[in-house]
Amino acid sequence: MNRTETMRLKKYLNDRFDTDQFTLDAGMQKDGSMEVHHKGEFLGVIYRDEDEGEVSYALNIAILEEDLPNAADASLI
Repeated sequence: MNRTETMRLKKYLNDRFDTDQFTLDAGMQKDGSMEVHHKGEFLGVIYRDEDEGEVSYALNIAILEEDLPNAADASLI
């Protein structure tokens, strides 16, 4: 992804989630994808896809089971 795409995606995420805490970084990615960070913490990866001249972006977020609240937490009910 080029700098313009990166800045547009960053603005979209920050506007969409009403924050200014999203950042994008090429990191160690060799495939042109960008790492997404929120408040400095790694959140996921954005991939660019172009098919028949149309461009889309996919955000892939991995959530570890150990990071989820306890299933017995009463606030989940």
